[in-house]
Amino acid sequence: MAEQIVKPVRRVVTGNDNNGKSKVVWDGPAPSVRGGENGANKYTDLWIWNESPAPLNGQNDDGKLTYDFPGPPKGGHLRIVHGQGKPANYDASKDSRVLAPHAPKPRPSNRVWDRGGRNLFDSDMHKTETVDYAILLNGQRRLILDDCAVDWKPGDVVIQVGAYHQWSSPDQGGDVMYDMIASPFTDGLKGLAQGNDKILRADPNRKLPGGAKAARRIVTIDREAGKGSLVVDGPTPDVCIDAARPGFSSSRLWVTRGPAEIVYESLHLPRHIEPPPGGSVMNVAYIPPDDAWKGKVGATEVQAFFRAMGSPGASTYSPQAPHPYTQKTRTLEFGTVLEGEIVLLLDTQEVKMKAGDVAIIRGSNHAWSNRSGSMVTLAIATHDGK
Repeated sequence: MAEQIVKPVRRVVTGNDNNGKSKVVWDGPAPSVRGGENGANKYTDLWIWNESPAPLNGQNDDGKLTYDFPGPPKGGHLRIVHGQGKPANYDASKDSRVLAPHAPKPRPSNRVWDRGGRNLFDSDMHKTETVDYAILLNGQRRLILDDCAVDWKPGDVVIQVGAYHQWSSPDQGGDVMYDMIASPFTDGLKGLAQGNDKILRADPNRKLPGGAKAARRIVTIDREAGKGSLVVDGPTPDVCIDAARPGFSSSRLWVTRGPAEIVYESLHLPRHIEPPPGGSVMNVAYIPPDDAWKGKVGATEVQAFFRAMGSPGASTYSPQAPHPYTQKTRTLEFGTVLEGEIVLLLDTQEVKMKAGDVAIIRGSNHAWSNRSGSMVTLAIATHDGK
């Protein structure tokens, strides 16, 4: 089979200079493209952390660190898997990736279990000792569980809570970003759902003001041993708007506490920009053009927004700041542009970013400025840092 050719992923990594001012440390194609052996998908590593809270400083590019899948057992990793679609002339007899379904068995790491069923365009049916935020960036990917199959579109987010699952691209390939967070199973390696947290769903009669949107979240878990199941599929019930920016919305999709737990629901936890100690928060923000509100926002409006987000102390507003909504938190933030073009503002630089670009923000003062004439969709996964 022909070698899989993948498009380089632009990665912008921030840091702080000796005066504490935020700056760009690296900007360019992510250097770690791996995989592809025996017809397997290639993937691009973007960042790896071996402990949580994650380190926020240092001169080493942690996107180049190595790990055994599914990632560091006390940390996590961010990567993009470049899924291959089913070729028009596909012949299973010539596919070296084919592996028939089999009984569950552990892989050498003892943190991955699979049941086979793979081929060139389908992964194994497998589960990992992790909680994953999976975001379809482009193309096609089908989520296959034991009780259903779910087709998702670019921008949708799957919250994989230690469940058995399979990925398929039966018609065309697609790129999926995976933020995989270590979640040691506490029930004898079964990884079953713990507790009975109420599953929260959006009110079907809810109408968000100003054209604001709610992101789709798809949550999976193992209710019984060896079988992945769907927990919920629909718009998130947790949406924060900003009255000063009509059309703006921030959809909170999931929260983990350190270490991440195998639970049915997490949105009952308090809303904050910063995650719980050792944890993470997954959001999708819809950001309208700055021209729609420029000149109408000051300290009062900004403070009201950060209070609504549960983090009044995150704001670094000042009349002299390059943007009213500048913020700084002790976090490792992955900001991925899903749709549109936006500018990442730092203390010393401005960085234009477009769909598919990824910013890795290490405890840096920053803001997102939409200078285009269209809405921007931004996925933001925030991890506790130190």
